[in-house]
Amino acid sequence: MSSHVNSPYALRVRDLAHRPGEMREHTLDIEVPDAMGAGVIAVRQGASMQIDLRLEGLHEGVLVSGHASAEAAGECSRCLIEISEPVEVDFAELFAYDASEDFDFFVHDDHVDCEQVVRDAVVLALPFQPVCRPDCPGLDPVTGERLADIGEQRAHEVLDPRWAALQSLTSDSTDTQTTEGQERSEADQAD
Repeated sequence: MSSHVNSPYALRVRDLAHRPGEMREHTLDIEVPDAMGAGVIAVRQGASMQIDLRLEGLHEGVLVSGHASAEAAGECSRCLIEISEPVEVDFAELFAYDASEDFDFFVHDDHVDCEQVVRDAVVLALPFQPVCRPDCPGLDPVTGERLADIGEQRAHEVLDPRWAALQSLTSDSTDTQTTEGQERSEADQAD
């Protein structure tokens, strides 16, 4: 027997094969054997997934359509805290009887293995840059603290390093002007 028959996504379709018009429904509750997604968020290995399937016999093969739901876990792309969010996807694919180049999936040993179809649908539904909330302010660029935790703060003045040498001139001239201003006001008060 082939290894795809042992897959938790595989279903026997002998009763539907070459019987157009026959239909059957299944619900699979599986533990995800391999993680789905490799980015900031993914359906992790061992997560539970529910798949509602409808199998229909056609002349060319077996039409598999369904709905999969699971929980994706990862981290916020702005503030890096752990997040989880539900993933709900619909899919449909024809598993052909003949191995021709017109189809991507085939019935093997009276079984259809839906793993690649489900995996493709789930991975495409995952957000590219997940956030903990739509208005997540992210991290403070200077301290690295979560801005949501520290609240409103005075904005840090960032000095362009190319102008750093001029900073000493600015502070010297400000001190000189302040000293001259104090001398004038003292002279005015003496009069």
